[in-house]
Parts: sequence; C-alpha cells; structure tokens
Amino acid sequence: MIATMGALFQPLPQEPQKLPSPSVDWLAISPVLILAGAALVLMLISSFVRGRGAAVAYAAITCLAGLGVVGVSIPLWREVQDPERGPFTTFEGAVGVDGTEVFLTVVIAASVILAALFIHDYVRREDLPRAEPFALLLLSAAGGVVMAAANDLIILFLGLEVLSIAVYVMAALHHRRLSSQEAGMKYFVLGAFSSAFFLYGIAMIYGGTGTTNLVRIVELFSTSTLTEDGLVLAGLALMLVGLGFKVAAVPFHFWTPDVYQGAPTAMVTWMASGVKVAGFAGLIRVYVLAFQAYRTDWQPMVYALAIATLVAGSILAVVQTDVKRMLAYSSIAHAGYVLVGVQAATQDGVQSALFYLGTYAFLVAGSFGVVTLVGRTGDSRHALDDYRGLGRERPVLAVLLAVFLFAQAGVPFTSGFFGKFYVISAAVDAGSVGLAIVAMLAAVVAAFLYLRIVASMYMSEPDSNSGDSGDAGDRLAGIRVPAPAGVALFLCLVVTIGIGVWPGLLTEVAQDAVPVLSALG
Repeated sequence: MIATMGALFQPLPQEPQKLPSPSVDWLAISPVLILAGAALVLMLISSFVRGRGAAVAYAAITCLAGLGVVGVSIPLWREVQDPERGPFTTFEGAVGVDGTEVFLTVVIAASVILAALFIHDYVRREDLPRAEPFALLLLSAAGGVVMAAANDLIILFLGLEVLSIAVYVMAALHHRRLSSQEAGMKYFVLGAFSSAFFLYGIAMIYGGTGTTNLVRIVELFSTSTLTEDGLVLAGLALMLVGLGFKVAAVPFHFWTPDVYQGAPTAMVTWMASGVKVAGFAGLIRVYVLAFQAYRTDWQPMVYALAIATLVAGSILAVVQTDVKRMLAYSSIAHAGYVLVGVQAATQDGVQSALFYLGTYAFLVAGSFGVVTLVGRTGDSRHALDDYRGLGRERPVLAVLLAVFLFAQAGVPFTSGFFGKFYVISAAVDAGSVGLAIVAMLAAVVAAFLYLRIVASMYMSEPDSNSGDSGDAGDRLAGIRVPAPAGVALFLCLVVTIGIGVWPGLLTEVAQDAVPVLSALG
C-alpha cells in the first residue's frame, strides 16, 4: 500500500513530451493571411486616423490586399500545375490547394477589388463609417477563401461562418435606413437557420463515416462499402440546405430579394459576386469531389434545385418594378445555371461552372455598380421609372448597363453567352437533356426582364413627376461617376467583352483548374 501511494506521488518529468505540431505551407495559406491581416491593419489605422480623406486609404489598402492575393496565387498556380509537385495539402490535410481553389481565390480577390472601388464613394456619399465596410469585406473574403480550400467539413463550416457574419453586418451597415436594418436582421436570422442545418449535416456525415476530413471520406468509400448509409444521405441533404442558402437556390432564396433591396447597394456588389462564388466553392468541393461515390443520390436533389431555381428566378424577376429586386431574382436564376454545371458531376461540368462563376462575378459587379451610381444620395432611386431617359442624359452609364444586362441574357459576343453555352453543353453530355431545355427556356424568359430595363433607359422620357424638385433630365445628368467607380466599371466591361470575343482566355484556365483531393501529407 505504501509502495503504491509512493508511486502515485512520483515527481513529474522535468522535460514534458512535446505535442506534435502540424506542418504549415505558408504560401498556401498566404491569401487568407493577407486578407485577414489587411482587415486588422484597417481597424488599427481607424483607431488613430479620422476624417473623410481616410476612406481613400482604406479603399487603397483593400485593393492592395486583393492584388496581393492575386500575386501570391500565381506561384501557387505554377505549383499545382507542376507535374512533380501537383495539388497538395497542409495543416495535416485540413487545407487543400488545387487548381480550382486557386482559380476561385483569384475570382474572390477580383470581387473584393471591384466591391472596394464601389464602396469607396458610397460611404462618403452616404456619410457611413469609413473603415468598417472595408474591414468586413476583407474578413468575409478570407472566409470565402477558406471555403475554397477546405479539405475538412469543420474547416468549411468555420469559413462559412466567417464569410456570413461579416456579410450580415454589411447588409445592416446603413444605420439611418430602416430597410437596411431590416435586411441585416432577415439575413442574420435565416442565415443562422441555414448554418444550423449545415452543422447538423456535418454531424450526420461524421456519424456515418467516423471522420469529417474529405480525403479520409474518399479513402473510406474506395476501400469499403457502408452497410448503413442513411446518415450519409441525410447529411448530404442537410448540408445542401446550408450551401443552397448561400448561393440563393430555390427554395432557400426567400431572403435574397428583400436583403438585396434593403442592403446598401455597394455592399450588394460583394454579396452577389464573392459570396456566391464561395458558396459554389463549397458545393463543388463537398459534392463533386468528396461524395462522387454518392452522385446518383445527390444528383436528383441538385437537379430539382436547378430547375426550381431557373424557373422561379426567371419568372419572378419579370414581374418586379424595382431594379434591385429584378437583379436579385436574376442572380437567383444565374445560380441555377451554375447548378446545371454542378449537377453534371463531370469534369466538363466543373469547368463550365468555374467559367460561369469567373465571368458572372464581373457581370453582376458591373450591373450593381451602375445601380449604385443611379441610386444617388439616399440610395433610394431604384424604381424602374428612375431609369427613364438614362440613355439620353447619361449615355455612357446607359451603354455600360445595357452591355452587362445583355451579357446576363446570354447575347453573343459577351462572356454571358459562353457561360450559358458551356453549362448547357455539359448538362447535355451528362445526359440531363431535360435540364438543358429548361435552362434554355429560362434564358428566353429572363431576356424579357433585361429588355424592360433597356427599354426604360432608351425608349422613355425622364419622369418629371418623381416628387423631386427640378427638371427630371437635370437630375439624371447630375449623377456622379467618381474615378474609382469608373475604373471598376471599365474593368467589368473589358472582361465582359474580352471573354465574349476571346473565350479561350478563360476557358483554358478553367480546364486546367482541375479539382483534386490530395492525399494527406
């Protein structure tokens, strides 16, 4: 007994054993570090610097951060394309780097730059906080990059929450407008429900497979057969709810029109581009890669979502009279086109979805950029009648908006034409002919929506009974186009027309952006 007690009270060893530390490839995680670090720098600077001129510095830092992410993505792209190196993982397999991850990271970085250029003038015009929108934008983008690189469902959930929480605040940032506060609250409440569904889905997957790591899940499916896969199927369905909410797929789209209409228009530029890209990054990584073995089970679910999203988005957009709500339903329809490519579950399907996301980010940013400028001080002039006579009074803005709208309709010699062509071709090759027919019919219906806006700009006179003092034409002529917003619109135009004339510039990159789940190491 005494000997036993003495053994219990032996002194602890002087040198405790060291816990194993995960290997870290700093270049692989540098995009996240740049975005999060720039957000911290912005918040630190805002503690010492005051005044209207500070917004210029905040916008510059945000744009530099986006350019920095593009810069570090170039050597990453070379690594994953190198046959000797290829796609790889870091953080003990929790983070993966492949062609798709690098491609979508660049698209997210481009969306950050465009959104920052539009937000710069917006916060000055509306007298909003100077640093907060840019810091939230950078943090949200960091979460989106994490989602694109996630090799583990827990990491994917963390990226989703970082992305979402920042966007909730951005939606409610216009504190003097009740509609903005309402938009932020709706987005937050419904987003919390969707996150809960996603988390329950992860729990189901863990219960069915014993792991949340996507690589181990693939290895499990390749070496053994699950006798009880009900938990896995339930998990796939629940996670589809969470990711479907982020990409605004029907029937998880109810938040989109109200939030887009009430949120600050410049912030919607990011919500409609970068947030949607991050959501589809998660969809591709989880369903097309990790659960390819279950594609016969999840393909019907995505098939149904794609049809509902295409039909509802196109038809409901036509009956709207508010331009922001029109574009909100239009963005829902565009999510349906990307779902068409994802549903194919083939290499061509993934490539078409990547091409569509790369072009759509510039299309929607340019569209909402023009809407931001037309909204003017107060961000309230978004009725279809407010665009009457825009072609005569502000011809350059009208032409830009017309180009972006025609591109969304899929008119030839624009990037939107090839985006729709590639996803529909992928669906036909995968045997989903019915879905391809629905997509083509939805494009015809949606074209009427875009023509309504163009007709209002070019075939109607300015409305002199809008309730404002002064001549209606003078009010339209008084719309300001600040230099940063002009640069952003020019970039969107160059990409939209450039890819429409030379689609190979992006097609070849999308073909090389092969999604891969690398072995752990």
